[in-house]
Amino acid sequence: MLARRFGAQWVLRGVSLELRSGVAAGLVGANGSGKSTLLRLLCTLLRPTAGTASVFGADIASEPDRVRELVGFFSPVPGVYEDLTAMENIRFAATMLGRPAGSAASALERTGLASVANERVRGFSSGMLRRLSLARLLVHRPRLLLLDEPYNNFDAPGTALLNDVIRETLAFGGSALIVVHDVASAMPVVNEWFSLTGGKMSPSAAIPVGSPSPSIIPALGMSGVLH
Repeated sequence: MLARRFGAQWVLRGVSLELRSGVAAGLVGANGSGKSTLLRLLCTLLRPTAGTASVFGADIASEPDRVRELVGFFSPVPGVYEDLTAMENIRFAATMLGRPAGSAASALERTGLASVANERVRGFSSGMLRRLSLARLLVHRPRLLLLDEPYNNFDAPGTALLNDVIRETLAFGGSALIVVHDVASAMPVVNEWFSLTGGKMSPSAAIPVGSPSPSIIPALGMSGVLH
């Protein structure tokens, strides 16, 4: 069970869930409900005020380096070096992640950035920057995808590519936790739904993958562990 506050304000008040291998879970909620904070806790960018969680057996508090190897965080902030080229950015990421440098070229090719691989990213559009961030995920190949509003600034082909990456992660026994406002784009891949309200998980009904109208499944009363 995880809790987090900023000053006197509690953002998460005891979040508890279990995310199984092969599951893509959609997380919805109003602005300020704690969705992004939860993802930042799970990828070790923040420390919990109380409680803990584990990612495929690695504790986020005591084994942060191991957690970072397992987790890929995709946020609205691209987190790229603007004065480097697209290729230099992805090669640097590959080096930091201990992945083959040659994987950068194939990642840029798949994300449609091969033609601009040697251009500085300072002039990239917001959609191109999203694709560059996705290329970094392709190089990483994490077991747990933590995706914060991932469909923002993606066109239809970009959305389809992102969903393919999610499906591939699940097929190899990984998982995904996806914060979404654009529920329709996530419907083809999400097979469980959760809601955060006032920093707590709230229950609702289950829906199948691809259902035309979303609803929310009950928060699982587990120990705050992501398996």
